[in-house]
Amino acid sequence: MAEASRPRRRTTAPAAGERSPLAPARPNAQPYRRGVERINAILDAAEQILVTDGYEAATLKAAGERAGIPTASVYHYFSDRHQVDAELMRRHVDNLRRLLAGIFEDDPPTTLEGAVDVVVDLMLTYFREHPSCVELWFARRSDSLEGLVRAYDEAMAERLWHFARAHGLLRPDTPLLVVELAFEAGNRLFDAAFRVAPTTGDEVVLAEQRRLLAAYLRTYAPNPSA
Repeated sequence: MAEASRPRRRTTAPAAGERSPLAPARPNAQPYRRGVERINAILDAAEQILVTDGYEAATLKAAGERAGIPTASVYHYFSDRHQVDAELMRRHVDNLRRLLAGIFEDDPPTTLEGAVDVVVDLMLTYFREHPSCVELWFARRSDSLEGLVRAYDEAMAERLWHFARAHGLLRPDTPLLVVELAFEAGNRLFDAAFRVAPTTGDEVVLAEQRRLLAAYLRTYAPNPSA
């Protein structure tokens, strides 16, 4: 008995306007867009509450009420407030990364003191303009916040390390750890400055921060006594 002929596989492309039966249906972008808008509204509301009423007041329920989103819907996007904290911190870290990305290209510093000032000034300005960042950055109430700050510090330390060695500000054999420790020390002193003066950072502490960082890095300069 002759074997029944199998259906022939289609080898030609579908005609214009015809959708291939193997191609997935195009997803509806409207629900996705609405979800993104709701997430951003929740984050914006949480940040506003964080600034005006403090960390304890910035609950998921309060953020949802301010954003006009039912609490049940808020929990659809965020399981707890630590996830909101992490997303807010990710926003700040991304902003700082963009700001620092070309910081040494437009007007590159020619001294270690100048390099320290460039980084400190930029971060200080950002902290003053974004008090919610100060609250999350230094309180670090979860491992996710700690991880985001650490990853940012490591990436920016490596950028400064490459720049300083390439421009003769640090010796070529300077370990990356040296600049990473400088960022760690800088963070601790920023924390101290904003504990003394929560909105602006204490100027005396900030001045000592600059001196300490420049003096430490200078021990790895090609001519430390210059």
